[in-house]
Amino acid sequence: MFTGIIENKGVVKEFKKIKDYRLVLDTDIKFKDIKKGSSVCCNGVCLTVTSKKMLAKKTRIGFDVSKETVNCTNFNQIKIGDTINIEKSLRVGDEISGHFVFGHVDDTASLIYLNKTGGSHELKFKVSKKLRKFMTKKGSVCINGISLTINNIKRGEISLNIIPYTWRKTNLHKLKVGDRINLEVDMLARYVTQNR
Repeated sequence: MFTGIIENKGVVKEFKKIKDYRLVLDTDIKFKDIKKGSSVCCNGVCLTVTSKKMLAKKTRIGFDVSKETVNCTNFNQIKIGDTINIEKSLRVGDEISGHFVFGHVDDTASLIYLNKTGGSHELKFKVSKKLRKFMTKKGSVCINGISLTINNIKRGEISLNIIPYTWRKTNLHKLKVGDRINLEVDMLARYVTQNR
């Protein structure tokens, strides 16, 4: 379980298919703060740490990634040097600043519009028809692991405002129109909608 508040970023050092896939990141997370078997949210995908190594100024962590995960996320576009948003799993008593995030990506969505407005940025994504019923104005959504508020939804497009802090501290500033992001709907919206 996560909150969608990005604590760190990782740089992709390795992503290759062996039996399944192997993802290796270098991150500023302290070596002692992570262990094998820990759950880490990587661009909105809950993964299990399978290896870790202390480097001079970084921690190198590795994950096994299934073919299913690659097929259902934007991981099929990962390249060496890419920046990944990272959040460690919640512990009992942790502050919940965003919203509850499973780390189970529902779909990918394409960035169709990006515009700077003052110090902030407006982003619009095209959302698949199957997920539109879970989206509402001022509702929560998770984009690449980031808890965000939907400003508006119109004709299957969601509009989001990204404040300067979030723009700098996540990998959103690297997005270009046409790029695909990982999207997870708000779990409360999912359960309320499905029980109607």
